[in-house]
Amino acid sequence: MGKRLLVAYGLWALGGPLGLHHLYLGRDSHALLWMLTLGGFGAGWLGDLWHLPGWVAAANGAGTPGQRGGSVPALSALRLAGQVAVGTYFGLAAALALPWVPQLLAQPLAVGLGVLLVSSVGDQASEAPSILAAAFLASLLFQGRVLAVLPSSLAASIAAQRRRRYKRPGAPRPRLPARLYHLGLAYLAFAAPLAYGVLSGAAGVLGAPLRWLGALPALPRAVAEQLLLLPLRAGRILAELLGFASPQPSGWSERQLRAYKVLGIPPGAAPEDVHRSYRELVKVWHPDHNRHQAEEAERRFIELQEAYEVLAGPRRAAGG
Repeated sequence: MGKRLLVAYGLWALGGPLGLHHLYLGRDSHALLWMLTLGGFGAGWLGDLWHLPGWVAAANGAGTPGQRGGSVPALSALRLAGQVAVGTYFGLAAALALPWVPQLLAQPLAVGLGVLLVSSVGDQASEAPSILAAAFLASLLFQGRVLAVLPSSLAASIAAQRRRRYKRPGAPRPRLPARLYHLGLAYLAFAAPLAYGVLSGAAGVLGAPLRWLGALPALPRAVAEQLLLLPLRAGRILAELLGFASPQPSGWSERQLRAYKVLGIPPGAAPEDVHRSYRELVKVWHPDHNRHQAEEAERRFIELQEAYEVLAGPRRAAGG
């Protein structure tokens, strides 16, 4: 069945940031990219308006890649910029969602996958081994630090451009249910680590300023707390990346950092702040005040006591 330009415009207007028009035209890689970046961070979705007539014509068999022979696609500055931007975005997302995974593994892998996704948009493709190898080598030079996401993305993008080619024509296209299934799995692979990172670090993150969240059930409250934190964390990582902020202090043990996190205060906070935050949070999470969620309250209460002992214990001993 032929594709209609009017339908494509309608899907672009109604669900463009989610890639519905690309899904309609059989451009599944482009659809997935738009799903993960909300329409190419908004700008790509607006730019699609001018490309829709050509894409509809290509979907209906006019100007297919097979008519171009075995030639190499022309170098595209726009695609290169998109590869760098999406690779950096994927790398930052990995840093936020997977802090417990070694950065030398998670970040270059995420960067490479982001660049590979942009490389596969439309009628073009590239070689995954070359892209991933470039990302890992660049990350290794920077010892897997957050700063490495940008040079890793740039190196992977250059490798993708050097290995660019047209997709092989005539490949059978799966049916719509199979395509939706594959897109769903790919989206889940991106979203699940983010969701896990959101839920795993929720306990006591914001502390007293958000104690009104204590009235919510445990799971929605955890999600709400972390969603409010994500812009701050992303801003912090970007500031470190651009050199406007120093990295998080590294002179604290994991136990101390965990204690500061439970009490909702920054590492190195003054003893008065430690005591004040502890007193406020203990009132919020006292089991007698949370009989509707007794188990959660008891767990939080114990965590607060342990965190206070970690931070205030040595100081009390020094003061004595």
